[in-house]
Amino acid sequence: MRTSECDVVVVGVGGQGVILISEIIGRAAMMAGLSVRGVETHGMAQRGGSVINHIRVGCSFSAMISPGSADVLLAMEPVEALRYAHYLSPQGVALVNSRPVMPITVTTGMASYPSIEEILAPLRGICSQVKPMDATGLAEEAGSPQATNVVMLGALSEHLPIEEATILSALSETVPARFLEINKKAFELGKIEVE
Repeated sequence: MRTSECDVVVVGVGGQGVILISEIIGRAAMMAGLSVRGVETHGMAQRGGSVINHIRVGCSFSAMISPGSADVLLAMEPVEALRYAHYLSPQGVALVNSRPVMPITVTTGMASYPSIEEILAPLRGICSQVKPMDATGLAEEAGSPQATNVVMLGALSEHLPIEEATILSALSETVPARFLEINKKAFELGKIEVE
């Protein structure tokens, strides 16, 4: 059920489009006449480092979301979901792309990557719903693996206090016209995946 406010933490690794998701949500909120606050933190994003954005729609206070209070954790990468799970409220929802991005420590054999179930199990104990999906696979189905972030945006759309048409308008204003149809298809596939 939609309310007029929603606190979303978007996480991933550099190059996954975390900042673009935040830009589209911010633009859509403004188009809908809602207040929006946001803050982004990214370390060595160009090298696949951790990226986290806080987005507060319908809020007129701080841009930072307090631990234990996020309505939605949108994770572009599974381990990043676990890293930032402490932001979720007990009533929150975790939307998790199940396709991992292997860090160099894993690809060189210095460490191992946990199974998806090992990642999702603790999340299930923190929040009310965990919705994993192969967003990268859905983006490939839409026509481009680079549209993974828009698949996740489609999955998120039912939780935002913004009409779908407004989100799609913001998407149209944000992505280059030549990629718009692929991104609209990606958005729809993400939305359907969590229905």
